[in-house]
Amino acid sequence: MSQRRSLQGQWSSRFAFVLAATGSAIGLGSIWRFPFAVGENGGGTFVATYLAAVLCLGLPLMMAEVMLGRRGRRNPITTMTLLSEEEAGHRAWRWVGVLGVATGLLILSYYSVIAGWTLAYAVRLASGATLGVDAASAAGAFSALRSDPLEALLWHSAFLGAAAWVVGRGVVDGLERAVTVTMPLLVVLLVVLVAWAARHGDLERALAYLFEGDAARVDPPMVLAAFAQAFFTLSIGVGALMAYGAYLPATTRIGGASLTIVAANCFVSLLAGLTIFPLAFRHGIDPAQGEGLLFTTLPLAFVAMPGGRLFGTLFFLLLVLAALGSAIALLEPAVAWAVERRALVRPRAALAVAGLVWLLGIGSALSFNLLAGLSFGHGDLFDSVEFVTSRVLLPLSALSLSLFAGWVMCRGASNEELEVGIGSRYGAWRFAVRWLAPAALVGAGAAVLVGWLGG
Repeated sequence: MSQRRSLQGQWSSRFAFVLAATGSAIGLGSIWRFPFAVGENGGGTFVATYLAAVLCLGLPLMMAEVMLGRRGRRNPITTMTLLSEEEAGHRAWRWVGVLGVATGLLILSYYSVIAGWTLAYAVRLASGATLGVDAASAAGAFSALRSDPLEALLWHSAFLGAAAWVVGRGVVDGLERAVTVTMPLLVVLLVVLVAWAARHGDLERALAYLFEGDAARVDPPMVLAAFAQAFFTLSIGVGALMAYGAYLPATTRIGGASLTIVAANCFVSLLAGLTIFPLAFRHGIDPAQGEGLLFTTLPLAFVAMPGGRLFGTLFFLLLVLAALGSAIALLEPAVAWAVERRALVRPRAALAVAGLVWLLGIGSALSFNLLAGLSFGHGDLFDSVEFVTSRVLLPLSALSLSLFAGWVMCRGASNEELEVGIGSRYGAWRFAVRWLAPAALVGAGAAVLVGWLGG
């Protein structure tokens, strides 16, 4: 096993790593993005494809990325540079680290805008503001929030400032403490909301929508969307898992920890769907309406629920904290690079990286107001950045990681990292990263490209 030591510190335990990685995976990816991705891509058919992608591609790729991070014990860019020299005799594969870090920052640039909306909703519910008593008024309240450019920038700035503060405090004092309490509380509250939605929503229709598939809806764009959702919610290909793996104790079993994270992510994603869709169908809300689905559906539950103001405030506050878990994971790789390679103190590095992300996010924040009339190829700027990162950069980054872990890194090095305390050869893992993941990603991407050219 590599004898390198992380320059940033180390997780205090396996449990701390699992919580941190689960926090980076769940965030808004499972609770905000999963329901609207299901709504836009065919209901149960998409869910089945997504679950298959998580198990067959997401789990082995997560193991690969964590393994690379622990092997290098540095930020993703430096880790890939070191491993590239050791395994391939040159530095070309360092661009895999650069691609992951850059993709993570681009995702965070629009992710922080959505997280800002959750912060705004938490503040408004706490102050007693009404976010809608029926579907039309809920949609109107959400539209009013997005339409105000100053308010959009304010919440975008506040959220990024909070993320920078946590990252600036370091691995144990910042990253670890931020997720120790919030993740369990969020899951408990989601279970409560699922029970409420089952009683007061259209549960039967929601179950059919989530779990009944239609083979006719299977097409390359939907499959690629399922891959993108799997990678997005598991934080694959953005450098986060590699950075977190660098802080992983040498005795932690990567396979077992990764399986726990994947299972928790799938569980929370399905809980989010079982919260949103019964209420959406009960109130006649289109599940394919896009990124606003969460914000136009849940307020209706909180209005009708006894103690709804308290529940609503707590839910959106915990959602903000969950979003912070993902934002922290997206910031950490670039911050670690700035600390290790540019000799910046951690608080200053966190502020500098967050400032860059804030500038990149201005366009997304203004896409729903001042820049609403502009088109950038796949809708407004927000939609275009989301499309490029989730449908192009994430699959490309995942493919690059798979090729390096499966074909470039020698079997002995990967076995040393993966077989701690297990003693198996991980044949299924090796097959997945060498053959299954590359074939699936290349095939889906090629089919989509052919479809675009044909269109």
